Amino acid sequence: MNKFKIYILGIGLASMGLTSCTAAFLDVTSKTESTTDNFYRTENDAYRALIGCYDGWQCTSSNVGCGFYYASEIMADECFAGVGITDARNYQVLDRFDVNQSPSDMNILEDAWKNYYVAIYRCNELLTHEEQIKWNSEETKGTYLGECRAIRAICYFDMVRLWGNIPLFTEPVNENRPQADPDEIYNVIFNDLLYAVNNIPASAYPKSAAATNDGHITKYAAASLLARVYLYYTGYYGKEPQVEGVTKASVLQGLEDFIAVAETEGYGLVEEFKNLWPAASTSWEQNKTTGDYEQTTTFVGDGNKEIVLAQKFNYTQDYNGNNDGNRWLVMMGLRSYLGHAPYGRGWGGCTVNPAMWTAYGTGDARREASIINIVGEGIFDDPNYETSYKDQREYTGYTVKKYTTMSKWDKAENGTWSLVDEVFGLGEGDFQISQYQNFIVMRYSDVLLMAAELGSPNAQAYLNAVRERAYTSKDKDGNLTLSSNYREVSATKENIMKERMLEFAFEGQRYWDLLRQGVDYAASQIATNTSVESGGNPDNVVINANNIVEKKGLSQIPYNQITLSNGVLKQNAGW
Repeated sequence: MNKFKIYILGIGLASMGLTSCTAAFLDVTSKTESTTDNFYRTENDAYRALIGCYDGWQCTSSNVGCGFYYASEIMADECFAGVGITDARNYQVLDRFDVNQSPSDMNILEDAWKNYYVAIYRCNELLTHEEQIKWNSEETKGTYLGECRAIRAICYFDMVRLWGNIPLFTEPVNENRPQADPDEIYNVIFNDLLYAVNNIPASAYPKSAAATNDGHITKYAAASLLARVYLYYTGYYGKEPQVEGVTKASVLQGLEDFIAVAETEGYGLVEEFKNLWPAASTSWEQNKTTGDYEQTTTFVGDGNKEIVLAQKFNYTQDYNGNNDGNRWLVMMGLRSYLGHAPYGRGWGGCTVNPAMWTAYGTGDARREASIINIVGEGIFDDPNYETSYKDQREYTGYTVKKYTTMSKWDKAENGTWSLVDEVFGLGEGDFQISQYQNFIVMRYSDVLLMAAELGSPNAQAYLNAVRERAYTSKDKDGNLTLSSNYREVSATKENIMKERMLEFAFEGQRYWDLLRQGVDYAASQIATNTSVESGGNPDNVVINANNIVEKKGLSQIPYNQITLSNGVLKQNAGW
């Protein structure tokens, strides 16, 4: 028998004993190296292997700066690549679909490619050995294998959207394979998610126990992901999937079944949109009497009722191989600037297209909750910001608030106050690797809007619920009030898609929502010639629609992988 070692340590497992880490269910009680001779025997073995699968999925973000999220944002019409004026232009290659921006950068997404296949390998390991495990109950078996297959589906869905043409592995082998037809990939994705929906009990991970089980894939998360995949596949490829049990009606029914029990199961919309996001719901003020700085936050916390699925992170990442932090988050921080709480410093990526600021209607609270207005919030007035401004590429005056590094006021033993990274004192306290904001993969508002888009008889009510929340805020007396600017709009496809743009801005959804409306349409929306400032001087972001169309919206397959395959892998058209 060909032996190999499986390591279920790593990303989330290195944080043992830390009760405050944000990925509690990834913690285990021992660090154990096992082989196939003594493993995959008990349900406990299966659970440890499942944690390894989650660990692998987490690594697709914790082990790479430019992963799926960052690429999704800069390829859309929401953001420009940004970063520093002297940095390489590799991210501009992605942003503009133009290799001429940096011809020598031929492997921009290679780390993501490798990390996804590591995660898929782990899932295939568990699934291959399912029959040799002594299961105490069919329910536990269905739960663990359902989660495992859903993780594999998520990884393949990210990959097939990014690259379109990828090798398919459904068993743990290491061999040189040509790319599969995308339909083969989608067949695995659909079947994996169907299995998860049908085999993970609704009671497996109740929302009431989110403090300990947040991050696990539930039956409802699988049904929601199935709808997302269906909408993308039918839109981008223009045909129905040929998988038994996957039809428009069945996918919609899965969402309706979820919505019907949502309140009972603890799901719903958070009352104020801003409270979903740490930076949008946090403020600092100095007490004029004591001189102390005091924090106010209305953040509803991780695992709140709107979260259907989140990718979990914590702050215990280090430079010694423990990978569990949100590595792409540092890309989103204000360029090398730490001077305006609650915002932290970072590399100045994803400068927001000014068109996004103007897209929101008057009274829509999502605008201020989603976007940092650098001038409007007084950041530009700080003399210390000048260094950041002159080092920033593609400055627009706006950057992302939903996902950004944060800062806090800290009081030293001698009584002096200083503004420090929010991660100061946590783990390594390193603003580059200790970021731990979770990535929200699926929110309940997405469930409502997908159901509306799929033709639910309740489409108007679902759309209204999302829009009304967007225009709701607390008045001076603390009462929730609907803005007088709110207007009901009919639940047409056009209005639902516009609502998705506003509701899920900067959540890694917009680019794929555009592509599934047609590559030509996506290109027409992304193409731009926008005035920006780079290094404090006038500049322009020019994105040509033809660059997107000729590439069919797909990314460059890493050339290193093509070389390693001895030419078995073929580059996508246009790259």
